Amino acid sequence: MLKLAFTIHCNRRASRIPIAAGAALWASVALWTAPPVARAEPPAAAGIPNLGSIEFAWLAFGVHWFDPPPGLGRGPIRQDPAHPYHGNLDGPGQVTPDIGNIKDPVLKPWAAKQMEESNEEVLSGKRGLPFAAQSVCYPGGVPGQLLTPAEPFYFIQKPDEVWMIWQRDHMVRRIYLTDKHSETVKPSWFGESIGHYESDGALVVDTIGLSAHLSFLDWYRTPHTEKEHVVERYKLSADGNRLEALVTVEDPDAFNEPLYMVQRWRKVRNPMLETVCAENNGDHFGKNLFPIPHADKPDF
Repeated sequence: MLKLAFTIHCNRRASRIPIAAGAALWASVALWTAPPVARAEPPAAAGIPNLGSIEFAWLAFGVHWFDPPPGLGRGPIRQDPAHPYHGNLDGPGQVTPDIGNIKDPVLKPWAAKQMEESNEEVLSGKRGLPFAAQSVCYPGGVPGQLLTPAEPFYFIQKPDEVWMIWQRDHMVRRIYLTDKHSETVKPSWFGESIGHYESDGALVVDTIGLSAHLSFLDWYRTPHTEKEHVVERYKLSADGNRLEALVTVEDPDAFNEPLYMVQRWRKVRNPMLETVCAENNGDHFGKNLFPIPHADKPDF
């Protein structure tokens, strides 16, 4: 039987309210007690969670990673303390752009340098907003795609595959329920993901083969290399109304130790709508924004 579920995307500015409200309201105790470990074992039929349905979708709480459970390991990259975030939830005002902390000791020197150059483009006024993959119609990569806000995403659960489908451009990520990766994996936006269900109802996903071109871990433009290895552990709350993913990122060429990050979604009743990116790709306000990809000639 097919089980269908959905996820949501939104533009960069519209995501500010969910960030602040979600971070304050949903900073609850994490569902995880141990780091994820990908194991080659068959799924337990009784442990398969109901992630997908035509009745609901999954909507992210915000566009920044939540911290992992205490004692698990170091968390995600955060805002540069020299440029603390100031929103405008209480009225008109200046919104601080996402400026990553380039002095975080987890970053390899080249990664910190690349982030510094990105930060300077915004702080100097060269760019009106930082680069964000989803806002210019690129896929967000893994795990960055999990931070896509304001539009829902869905699951389709099949006996041999799980599909994650985002409403924005109807992007599809496929997770193959097998016990090992291919011998040769060509790098791509979403890489090669293999997964299994555990007896406690968790879906564990192991991903390699991720392209590093315009692909970042977060909205701070934290880069990675093609050696990136990501393990995600998806778990429903007891009432089935929330979904949480514990994400572990290892990349020996970009980070000095693994990163542990959490994302959360709430269940919403939302039919999938048709959302097409790049229909209005002009820089109408002269902010020198990153261009949205467009074809050199019409398709027809």
